[in-house]
Amino acid sequence: MVEKAPAETEFEIGHVLFIDLVGYSKRLIDEQKELLNKLNSIVCETEVVRTAEAAGKLVRIPTGDGMALVFRTSSEAPARCALEISKALREEPELQLRMGIHSGPVSEVRDVNERANIAGAGINIAQRVMDCGDAGHILLSRHVAEDLEHYPRWQPYLHELGECEVKHGVRIHAVNFYTDDVGNPEVPEKFKAVGAATVKAPPKSPIPKWAAILIVIAIAIGGFLFWQRQKPRPSAFASSIPEKSIAVLPFDNLSHDQDNAFFAEGVQDEILTRLAKVADLKVISRTSTQRFKSAPENLPDIAKKLGVMNILEGSVQKSNDQVRVNVQLINALTDAHLWADIYDRKLTDIFAVESDIAKTIAETLQAKLTGSEKQRMASQPTTDTTAYELYHRGRSLWERRSGDNIPKAIAFYEQAVARDPNYALAYAGLADAYALLPFYTPTSQRAASPKAKEAALKALRLDPNLAEAHAALGKVLYFNEIDLAGSIREYQRAIELKPNYATAHHWLGNDSLLGLGRFEEAIAEGKRAVELDPLS
Repeated sequence: MVEKAPAETEFEIGHVLFIDLVGYSKRLIDEQKELLNKLNSIVCETEVVRTAEAAGKLVRIPTGDGMALVFRTSSEAPARCALEISKALREEPELQLRMGIHSGPVSEVRDVNERANIAGAGINIAQRVMDCGDAGHILLSRHVAEDLEHYPRWQPYLHELGECEVKHGVRIHAVNFYTDDVGNPEVPEKFKAVGAATVKAPPKSPIPKWAAILIVIAIAIGGFLFWQRQKPRPSAFASSIPEKSIAVLPFDNLSHDQDNAFFAEGVQDEILTRLAKVADLKVISRTSTQRFKSAPENLPDIAKKLGVMNILEGSVQKSNDQVRVNVQLINALTDAHLWADIYDRKLTDIFAVESDIAKTIAETLQAKLTGSEKQRMASQPTTDTTAYELYHRGRSLWERRSGDNIPKAIAFYEQAVARDPNYALAYAGLADAYALLPFYTPTSQRAASPKAKEAALKALRLDPNLAEAHAALGKVLYFNEIDLAGSIREYQRAIELKPNYATAHHWLGNDSLLGLGRFEEAIAEGKRAVELDPLS
């Protein structure tokens, strides 16, 4: 028996996954050993366990007919681990498990053999939560469910059960955790017996003190950062900005037909996209530049807000099959005009114009270009200018997210690929849209996920070096297949192909690295995303 913890025992928050082999005691001794060996092997092979152990952030406790895993990484770790284990169980039907998850106080103690162990309410409650389930169930305490429901990716998997009475008359509020193909969607027998499934979930408790403190701190930090951003900067500010940095402001639409605004937007975006592939440049994302019109009066102030030395302004005039593109590159902090040109071309030559502008800008800023970067900058996404415009209509809507914008974006992307079945970028847009569709509309992940993956893979078959397609596939692997290792590989490949792709940096840090508890790397990626998209 573990000795009673002394008064000075130090507690910390442990994120506990308690695992039990159902029907273990009814097995023969040899069968029991075999089942435990298989379970240990499956658990040790999960990405979450291997990462936490390598960082010294995991304690494994054998429990005779199962085990308890105590993570010191994040509240998401036990849920991710449970999903990985459940997927592996498809190949081992004789292994019937039930699992319980809770986050709570734990402390290190010494057991009767003088070995380090873990005890505390965090483990006790995780076991009681597990006891409420049957084979296949992954049950969460209400406390853990409240933590996870703040993340859109977990919300579809959380299903209220109500309260269940366990040992000593203690009542546990549990939430059933399952996806379309993992977990057990059936109501546990203990809940059926007492009609607990019909018990309405109690109102959420007030914000815990520790959470309130964190919120206050976050507000204070946010206020300070806002004040720092708004207050006048000394002249030393300029020295902190990379010389090889640029923001491409929205191009003015000089066409009589206002519908051509999307065409002008597309020209701006294509130039920006080509520049973003150059590792020696810092290029600000479109979501940050879109709020500034071309040829603004306060150019130095905009440059400071975006953290760049140079700004590209431009205009587009489209008439029938002719197009005029007027551009000028300005050092925003000195107001020096570095380069300007006017392109009068056939509409079908617009992609060559965009490529030439991007190449000239890179050369003017003396950016070092590799052979592969030159090749990617010169690539032509489509030969169909109508498909090109349809894609940019979809992209503009996808970036807004809210309302019915994502379904509308999907419609434009589908029109684009209907006109040009080889338009890889439009398929990548479809993959992005379907991946996020369940979080902004009533569409289920089961319906959207296969379409997202199909579109991402189609884009990569057409163009294996398309950064947007790799990032889209990374999102699919992360959200819908909970394959963190796979998503990291895809995000990193996207960044390799397009170093200034803020979305890929954001998703890599906020999704996969954070989910694995690799916090320093996640923060670094987050900082890079903010540098490239400061006003997002």
